[in-house]
Amino acid sequence: MARLVENPDLAFRLARAIVSDVALYNQDKVSEGIKNDSIFDLMKEELEEGREHFFSRVSPDLPDREHLYEKAIVDVMIKQAGKIESPIW
Repeated sequence: MARLVENPDLAFRLARAIVSDVALYNQDKVSEGIKNDSIFDLMKEELEEGREHFFSRVSPDLPDREHLYEKAIVDVMIKQAGKIESPIW
């Protein structure tokens, strides 16, 4: 079994990679969710699956573990969707 990530920088990098994959494989849903301000409802299952994967790879002792994944969602999926026309901007 692989060692769990304990370094916050590496954990954040992992979170970004996971969220990036989720966004990449669900581009249409991301676009629709941004356009209709329903991104978190539309992507709930995919984001939860990504969260579970992240938690399975990161030490539960890492402070702010949940925050790192949430920050990755904003940094990767939301900010990169800024070019999509939406009432949320």
